[in-house]
Amino acid sequence: MKKLLLTVFIISNLSFSQQQTMDTLQGTPQNLNEVIVKALRAKFSSPITFSNVKREQYEKRNLGQDLPILLKYLPSVVTTSDAGAGIGYTGIRVRGVSPQATNITINGIPFNDAESHGTYWVNLPDFSSSVESLQLQRGVGTSTNGSGAFGASINILTESFSENPFAEISSSFGSYNTQKNTVKFSTGLINDSFELNGRLSKIKSDGYVDRAFSDLKSYFLQGTYQKGPTLIKALTFGGHERTYQSWEGLTSDQLLENRRQNPYTYENEIDNYKQDHFQLHWNETINDNWSTNLSLNYTDGRGYFEQYREDDSVDGYSGIVGSDLDSNGNILGTTDIIRRRWLDNDFYVLNFSTNYKSDNLDFIFNGSYSDYDGDHFGEVIWARTFSVDGKIRDRYYDGNGKKTDLSFFTKVVYSINNFELFGDLQFRNVKYTTSGTTSDLVEMLLNKKHNFFNPKFGVSYKLNSNSILYSSYSRANREPNRTDYENNNNVKSEQLDDFEIGWRYRNENITLNVNSYLMIYNDQLVLTGALDDVGNPIRNNSGSSHRLGVEIESLYSIKNLFDLQTSLSFSSNKNKSYISNFNGQLVDFGNTNISFSPDLVASNALIYSINDNSSLSLLSKYVGKQYMSNTDSEFSLLNSYFINDLNFSHAFDNTYVFDSITFSFLVNNIFNVKYVSNGYYYTYDDTWSDPNRVTTIEGTGYYPQATRNFLAGIQLRF
Repeated sequence: MKKLLLTVFIISNLSFSQQQTMDTLQGTPQNLNEVIVKALRAKFSSPITFSNVKREQYEKRNLGQDLPILLKYLPSVVTTSDAGAGIGYTGIRVRGVSPQATNITINGIPFNDAESHGTYWVNLPDFSSSVESLQLQRGVGTSTNGSGAFGASINILTESFSENPFAEISSSFGSYNTQKNTVKFSTGLINDSFELNGRLSKIKSDGYVDRAFSDLKSYFLQGTYQKGPTLIKALTFGGHERTYQSWEGLTSDQLLENRRQNPYTYENEIDNYKQDHFQLHWNETINDNWSTNLSLNYTDGRGYFEQYREDDSVDGYSGIVGSDLDSNGNILGTTDIIRRRWLDNDFYVLNFSTNYKSDNLDFIFNGSYSDYDGDHFGEVIWARTFSVDGKIRDRYYDGNGKKTDLSFFTKVVYSINNFELFGDLQFRNVKYTTSGTTSDLVEMLLNKKHNFFNPKFGVSYKLNSNSILYSSYSRANREPNRTDYENNNNVKSEQLDDFEIGWRYRNENITLNVNSYLMIYNDQLVLTGALDDVGNPIRNNSGSSHRLGVEIESLYSIKNLFDLQTSLSFSSNKNKSYISNFNGQLVDFGNTNISFSPDLVASNALIYSINDNSSLSLLSKYVGKQYMSNTDSEFSLLNSYFINDLNFSHAFDNTYVFDSITFSFLVNNIFNVKYVSNGYYYTYDDTWSDPNRVTTIEGTGYYPQATRNFLAGIQLRF
């Protein structure tokens, strides 16, 4: 049965691929809410490769899993979950690039952490319930605010206003003791101008991996004022996450022994972090041609990772702890310790844009300034032996990172006859300074300055009323992150030249997009596969490398019966003459595969409309084999996997009490496939077995994903 499904899956992908874009050639009519992100989003005629997603497209599967998991069927997308069940720490890769290379904005405000460039979705649990729409741009895309997009960008737009008041209660439960409870409301438009809406959510799950639990709380509150040409949105949202750690993964032996085990045994080996966001957006339409937008943001984040260390060296704790003694009174130099590693950061953003639009000209000027201030410190909260002067909550390291990011871009779209010309020029000035020490008690004093110029050019040609051809060239530059500098003070910024060419077609029943790309990197920061001591991925400059690929997306629809949405991505991802230390010497491994970059990624969704209120969907995902190293080591190989999910939904409208009652049921991995979606690879040198020889030892860690599991939910709306 599985082989048959795989055959059908591949054939359908060769015929049609997933297309999330529902714009017409002229684009959908924009409401005032959508103009907030206009500077960052592409439209149907843009020479940019993208997919649009509305909340309705994943709402029936929104039963507790994080947003990256809900987006896993998009083209060239690979997702993973540390705990295995899609709740807690999750990640997303696009075209094989790391999550740090995907630029995320929420209403145009950067979400990526300024220092790590990472996106920690666990800090915003159930945020998918407050998303109006999003756009995934593959490649460099249009100019974005924040860390430059280095493979992809996701532009998220939060809830639009509701004209009518409503209240909504939804609950779901499922495997691994998963529970999600959400309450939403809207006042509807008051005096045709003001609306207030909000959400409270709580998610709990034991996780597929033993003890990898998640205890997540979140909120969303938004006030919208709309009067004539004026739109003002004030919103606050945030979350509090407590997750038991599972970032270490499993060795190959542990995976075979028991794929659900967790090496951690300390009962409070948890991540405990709070993050609150405050945004203000003011959009003003001055006349038929001119409009402006002003956005302000403040983000407050604070929390810690608690860790138990058995027989840890006392040298790493600044004299706070004392050494244990053996039975003869000899100093051992070790003791048992419980420590907390803290982050306490503030992030401020100011965005401004002005837009001029006429019949054939669309001009946007955008300026953005962000200021980040983050404290990094560690506390000893317990030790079997303290020094004479040491006490609980003494800090054993203390550091700070400050970063400012000033950028300007001008984007021009000019239409003439059947051509649309696109130009986008961005300048970024980045300053990053650090002080104090790292968690390894190494002094970290940086004063880095970067000036980047990122040009983008493209052209679209309207073949007829239903289709266009497009091509584009874009350059992106991006600075290293904090972990990169910690591991190599001489690490270089990376540069990308992105070439895209594609064809879009749309009629009443078929939407098709075919595109090819060539992404040429210089000094690309690629994942080595290794992790540091708090689970951050370690990256190195790889010299020259490239990604060459073809992506096919389609939607075939028979109204009121079924939709077939498919995507197929072929790619070649190569390092040029990758050089690394092995067995005590520098080795040129040749043109190797870039780590975590499968050559084939495909998805398929067959959605059958039983009636107006019921639907049944078969969702499939195939990810080809990939290496966790850049040396093509067979030891680092992650096998391919093919998984299928089943989703059923039924709604009862206009019941006696409720406007609607909706039941949803989701079975993940229906064929009970045992697969691994992510891992890490590391090496160390054996210099002791043979004093005359250096032998490189290879090691791996794996993150097993859940086998067959289910989620069921009910939504009451009134």
